[in-house]
Amino acid sequence: MRIFNRARHRPSATWRRTTDRAFTLIGDGRYEDAGALLVMAADLEPWLSDSWYNLALLHKFKRDWEQARAAGLRAVALLDRHPGAPDWWNLGIAATALQDWPLARRAWQAYGLKVPVGEGPVALDFGTTPVRLSPAGESEVVWGRRIDPARVEVLSIPLPSSGRRWGEVVLHDGAPHGERVADGVPYPVFDEIELWAPSPVPTYVVLLQAAEERDRDALERLVSEAGYAAEDWTSSVRLLCRTCSESRMDIDDGLTGHHDPHDDGHLGGHLSHRSLGASWVPERECGLAAPPKLVGALLDRWVAARPEARGYRDLEEVC
Repeated sequence: MRIFNRARHRPSATWRRTTDRAFTLIGDGRYEDAGALLVMAADLEPWLSDSWYNLALLHKFKRDWEQARAAGLRAVALLDRHPGAPDWWNLGIAATALQDWPLARRAWQAYGLKVPVGEGPVALDFGTTPVRLSPAGESEVVWGRRIDPARVEVLSIPLPSSGRRWGEVVLHDGAPHGERVADGVPYPVFDEIELWAPSPVPTYVVLLQAAEERDRDALERLVSEAGYAAEDWTSSVRLLCRTCSESRMDIDDGLTGHHDPHDDGHLGGHLSHRSLGASWVPERECGLAAPPKLVGALLDRWVAARPEARGYRDLEEVC
C-alpha cells in the first residue's frame, strides 16, 4: 500500500526503542522529555499513524487540546481502518474538550457510533455510569449520567476532598479503569480527565437527626423536588484502597439500601461508612447540594413536617 507515494512498512527498531522509552518517561510523569522522544519518532516514521497517535496521547495527558487535535487529525489521515480505531476516540475527546462539535461528531461516527446529525454539543443518552473524580489525587468514584462518549454529568454529591460538585460535567477518558456491578449488571468506571463545565451549586454538609429511614428519605425527596440533591453519606460512602477501587466491585452486598454507593478511593484500608443493616442510626452525615438561600429553608421545612423525629445541626458549606 502506498500513501503519498511512500510505501507503508513496519516501524524501525529505532522507532520502537524511542517510543518505548518515551512511554516509560510518560509513566514517570516526565512529559517534556517524553515529548522530545515522540517528536523524534514522528520524524523517523512520519507516514505511520502510530507516530501521531502517540503524540496525540501525550498531548491529552498534558491537557494540551489544540496539539492533541492537530496530532489526532494527522493520525486518522494515515489510518488503514476506521471503525473502532482508538485514534478516532482520542480525537473525539480532544474535539469535545475544545467544543469543536463538527469534529466531535465526525470522530464518533468514524469510530462507529450512531451520532445524530446536528449542530452544537453532541447530546446522547448513554445511561448512568460510575466516574472516578480526581484520579491522580484523593480519588472518588461517583455516579453520573453519561451525556455523550466523553462527558458525564455528576449525579452523586461528591465529598469535598474531590473538589467537585453535584451537577458538574466532567470530561472522561475512554478506557475503563475498574467496574461496579449493580443488580448483576457491570458498569465500567471511567477516569475523569478534567472539569468540563462547573456547577454554581455549592455543597453543604449537615448532621441530621432522622428517627427512621423514612425521615431521611423525606429530606432527599423534598430537596429533589426543589431541583437539587441531598445524599445520606452515612449510607452511601465507603472507603476503599486504591487496588479495590480500580477492580471489579459488587455493590449488591445487601448494605446499600437506598443508594448506589460511591467510593472514596484513598490508599488506606477497606472501611465502610455504611450502616450494616442491623439497626438504624438516627444521626446521619448528609451532603446537600442547593443554593445558599434555599438550603436552610429546605431543612426547616423538613423538620417542621415531623419535629418530634427530625432535627439538624452544624450546617456548613464545604465546596
